[in-house]
Formats: sequence, C-alpha cells, structure tokens
Amino acid sequence: MNAPSLPMVLAKPIRLTVNGDAVDAVVEPRTSLADFLREQQRLTGTHLGCEHGICGACTVLLDGAPARSCITYAIQCDGAEVRSIEGFDNDPLMGRLRDAFSREHALQCGFCTPGMLISSWDVCSRVQTADELRIREELSGNLCRCTGYMGIVAAVKRVIAETETGARGAGEKTAAVPVCRASAPAPVQSFTTLDHAAPPGATGVTQEVGAGTREGWTRIQDGFTVDHPVDRVWQVFGDMPMVTRCLPGAELLEHTDRSIKGQIRISFGPIKAGFAGSATLERDEANKRGVIRGAGRDSLSGSRAKGDIGYTLSPSGNGTRVGVDLEFMLQGPLAQFSRGGLVRDFASRLIAEFARNLSAQLAAGTQGGSAAGPPAALASGRAAPATPTARLDAGAIFGRWVTSMFRALFGR
Repeated sequence: MNAPSLPMVLAKPIRLTVNGDAVDAVVEPRTSLADFLREQQRLTGTHLGCEHGICGACTVLLDGAPARSCITYAIQCDGAEVRSIEGFDNDPLMGRLRDAFSREHALQCGFCTPGMLISSWDVCSRVQTADELRIREELSGNLCRCTGYMGIVAAVKRVIAETETGARGAGEKTAAVPVCRASAPAPVQSFTTLDHAAPPGATGVTQEVGAGTREGWTRIQDGFTVDHPVDRVWQVFGDMPMVTRCLPGAELLEHTDRSIKGQIRISFGPIKAGFAGSATLERDEANKRGVIRGAGRDSLSGSRAKGDIGYTLSPSGNGTRVGVDLEFMLQGPLAQFSRGGLVRDFASRLIAEFARNLSAQLAAGTQGGSAAGPPAALASGRAAPATPTARLDAGAIFGRWVTSMFRALFGR
C-alpha cells in the first residue's frame, strides 16, 4: 500500500527592507528570519546560538525594536524594516559603542558581540541616564560566555556618559526608537501577580521590586493574608521545621533557636542546583517582626547566594497580614537566570506556594486542637509530611511567566 502523500509546503513571496534596501524574496513558512538573513541575504553577522530565543546572539532591529531573529519567521516580516549588524557600518552611535567595547575589553571570542552591540545601541538610543543596575537589567537578555559582563557594562556606561555630556557626533540624531516593553522595565514597579490561583485562606499576594539598599542587590517586597490570628501565625513562624515544610524545595538539616542549616533544591529545565548554607534568626516578639540572614552555595555550578528575609505580622480583620521583605544577591553561572521579570514571578510564586502550604498547616492544626493554642500535632510538626519537599521547578515557573505576559499584553 502506498503511503499517503504529505501536503506540499508552498513558498510565499515577501517584500521587506533590509538595512535600508528593498528586498523581494520567496521564503518557506518555516524559514526563520535569522536563516533568511544568513543564507539568502549573505548577512552572516547575525549569529545563531541557542536557537530558542534565550542567548540574544541573533538580535536584530525589527521596525526599530530589538527582536530575536532565530524565533521570528521571515514570512512574519513582510512589509517590515529589518536592521542587522551590517546596517550599522556608518552609524555614529554604533561607532562610539564599538570603540567603547574595544577600550573596555568588552569582547573576547566575539560570537555574542553583534547581538550585544545591537541591544546596547537600543539602550543608548532609548535611555538618557542609567546606572549600572539599569544597564544590566536592560542587557539581561544577551548572554556572554567569556567576559563576565563587566567590560560590556562599562562600555555602555561610557557611551551614555558621553551622551549626557553632549558628546554626540555630527548628524547622529536618529528617529525615535520605539520602546520594547519586554526590555524596558521601570526601576521599581508594583503589581498584582498574574495568573495566580489564590491559595485557600491566603489572599492578596502583591509585589514591589527594585534595587536593594546595597549595591548589586535586588529587593522584593511581597505579602499575603491568612485566615488565622496573629499569635497562631507568629508561633508557627518560630517553628523552623514547620516553616521549612511550607517552603518548596527546602530541607532543614540542623537548627537551634538562633540558627539553621539546610538546603534548597531548584530545577531549571536540565539544570539542577542545590544551595546548601546556613542562616541566623532574629525575632522581635513585641512587634511581631523577624529576619533570617543567610548565605549558600551550589557545589555543582559554584554559584553563590546571600540574602535577608524579613517578615512582619499584623492583624487584618480576623486574619493575619504577612509582609515579606527580601533582599538578595546571586553570583556565579546561575546569576544569568536572574532577569527582572523571571525573578519577580519566581519570587512571587514561591511566596504564594509558601502561603498555600502555611494555610494548609494552620487549617490542619485547627482541626486537631483548640482555638486557644496550637495542638500537639501542629507543635510537633506531625501535620506535615516528614520527607523533604519536591525540587522547586523554576523552568515551569518561567513557562507560566511567559504565558502570563502574553495574557497581560493581549488581554487573553
């Protein structure tokens, strides 16, 4: 029997502008913009790295805004204006960026450099003043395996400083570049987290993100409400085995009234990490406030993390409002995943899951004891499983974050 024939994929004509020149071409629907530029236009300055839209090596300008050409179909660009790295040969701003990259030793192998330069050009065109934290945030979508980013950031700072002092080349003023929303975060923003199923008994998860009080640190302020009185919640927060069981991926190894040792296991797709470390505990009984100050290291990647987690309990109707103030720094290979939007959603979902687990523990305790105080099962931790919680899946969180972003942008 003859196998059924597959439908023929028909090529389609497109017309677009590439580096200022009108181009008529015929492309298959599956052809990416990167392959179109490299193979049909022979513009090989656009490099292909991950081919998943993560590394940023293939970045070009599409109608004036940075775009990943490896995940953009050429047929989508019909009628559009595309500018690859070859289209900046005579651009004064790009000339200053290239000079700054050379002076600040911002390139080694050069593979990421075309995409890095285009993203830097977009930043310098759009942002009139920026500190190092803002520059790193803006460039967080471009990865480099060689430089450690210090030279790249210094180069962009140099060019922005020149712009601030009026050191512009003659004829450099260009048309206004549209802001790419995905790469132009405000320094601090408050919002209600997207696409969260409210945990039973825990409501009102909100978040504010911005620069920490220490250079290079990130600060996240979050909160939630549980339907239990302050004294009950305060007592549970002093029970570290109980708190650990509420935190996804956490495992408690040793603890006293003043210190803890443990680890938290995280999964990001194929990347597995287990941060082992220790922390000190401080509690203010009178004001119902506490802080956990800790540091840890992932032995496999060598990444290091340190941070302070502050919490404040306050009455909210018949329940308790738990305010969370997290300030942290992540160093090493895994720091490449600490992009603004991802960190925001990762932290908010982690806290929402903690709130859900905390509510379940409190509800289980209520069923097993009186309202006057915690039952024996709650105090001893028997209401929760003794086994460590599952590895925290950051990859799944990233997928949900992308979905939330699309729903927010398109109203679906």
